[in-house]
Amino acid sequence: MNPTARAFWLNSPGRGETREVDLPERGTDEVLVRTLFSGVSRGTETLVFRGGVPESQYAAMRAPFQEGEFPGPVKYGYLNVGVVEEGPAALVGRTVFCLYPHQTRYVVPAAAVTVVPESVPASRAVLAGTVETAVNALWDAAPLVGDRIAVVGGGMVGCSVAALLARFPGVRVQLVDADPARAKVAEALGVGFAAPADALGDCDLVVHASATEQGLARSLELLTAEGTVLELSWYGDRRVSLPLGEAFHSRRLVIRSSQVGTVSPARRSSRTYADRLALALDLLADPALDALVTGECGFEQLPDVLPRLASGEIPALCHRVRYADTP
Repeated sequence: MNPTARAFWLNSPGRGETREVDLPERGTDEVLVRTLFSGVSRGTETLVFRGGVPESQYAAMRAPFQEGEFPGPVKYGYLNVGVVEEGPAALVGRTVFCLYPHQTRYVVPAAAVTVVPESVPASRAVLAGTVETAVNALWDAAPLVGDRIAVVGGGMVGCSVAALLARFPGVRVQLVDADPARAKVAEALGVGFAAPADALGDCDLVVHASATEQGLARSLELLTAEGTVLELSWYGDRRVSLPLGEAFHSRRLVIRSSQVGTVSPARRSSRTYADRLALALDLLADPALDALVTGECGFEQLPDVLPRLASGEIPALCHRVRYADTP
């Protein structure tokens, strides 16, 4: 008999369960990983949980090791940290990150895992996928020394972007969010904080990650002439209205999209997906990024926790999932 594991499946929008699944026989170029932690990316994963992926985006939204189809049943997720139990000798016993859903054990090609640096605890490494998104966004945005920058939307992606921008010399970085509780996160990351009405203007760059129509409109208001909004939000099946009359043209404002599915054109000729993920893991050596993990539950609690994350009852950034045999 094949060995088994337990996995979280979304049966239908708003309803999930943990199931026993059979593991495939491991090939010579594959690894068996025992999961230590996984992470729930509150924005994308709760949108999937609610059934908000439009049919036109089913293919684009597939996770690397997704099983099933939208809107469900589907096994979805992409923030997984575990220990290699079987595989090539160089990987056995190593802590690795993989873009795998929530599952206690799994078999994947050895090339699909990235070794977590010894300077990064496994519990923080679940952020790698989101920090990778932030790296790609900043490759797209290309901020300059001394820029005035706002990050509108203090969710997981927005806070990751703000954390990386805090390292740029001479920049003014302000995290903008309607939730005053995000002020403590901003302080931990070393950036300023403001409610939308109080945000500093004349920005050269605004990174928008609130996934709201109001947030995008406010982002345009915060720009200086010829400034750029980098749009990181994904709205699923929602339509968004924007004030593209008024001073949009006379001030020559720019709205530019960014998406982690492809390496930024600014680095595509010299960086691979593996390079980008390895850089994200290196950046996670900074303990300040622990501020992005704002909740934790056990794996078997996911069917009860995800509806509460989707409704906002649990106001998490990254919600970390701990597995039963994690030390």
